[in-house]
Amino acid sequence: MMPARTVPPAAADTLPALKRRGVMLVLASPPGGGKTTITREIAKRDPETVISVSATTRQQRPGEVEGQHYYFVSKEKFELMIKSGDMLEHALVYNSQFYGTPRKPVEKALSEGRDVLFDIDWQGNRTLSEMARDDVVSVFLLPPTWDELAHRLHNRARDSEEEIIRRLGKARDEIAHYREFQYIIVNNDLEESIAKVQAILEAERQKRNRLVGIQAFVDTLKPGN
Repeated sequence: MMPARTVPPAAADTLPALKRRGVMLVLASPPGGGKTTITREIAKRDPETVISVSATTRQQRPGEVEGQHYYFVSKEKFELMIKSGDMLEHALVYNSQFYGTPRKPVEKALSEGRDVLFDIDWQGNRTLSEMARDDVVSVFLLPPTWDELAHRLHNRARDSEEEIIRRLGKARDEIAHYREFQYIIVNNDLEESIAKVQAILEAERQKRNRLVGIQAFVDTLKPGN
């Protein structure tokens, strides 16, 4: 009788995890376009992702947690961070308060192989792309129709009619910058849009330039290993 053949373990069970650099995934849309909802859902479902936490000079509100909702800093410290290059992007909102993305927490996450999600507008995307072009992957979410976008803003039931009109005016400006983004998704169905964003993220994770451990792995691919 022939001896039983030993079956090697499945390759998938023995492959080492390839070390990779994380992705800065920007999700932008006009107001009511779904960027905040999709960003939160991706972060909830994918343990390799974190949501970028902005710094701001405005006062901390009841229920807000330092380092979770925002980093609350003085105007003097914020300006010092800008001058020292510690901000990836920043803006003065309504000529009153600064908002921006601190560099160090983002760089730490990327170096650890975690992906950082950004819920920002086209201006933030432009600045991030200029500062860290090799790390940024940008996605713009479009509404299926203008009427649907207006319907979503009205359904929020949290803004006055005057505010909704203002947001729709802002939406026209936002949509005009769609060409600055690498990927476009028409957000007609939430689950479908989430799946598309996840597919983009997974594909970007496999890019050769992000697999910082690829050469060490390739070196093991020889007889006897």
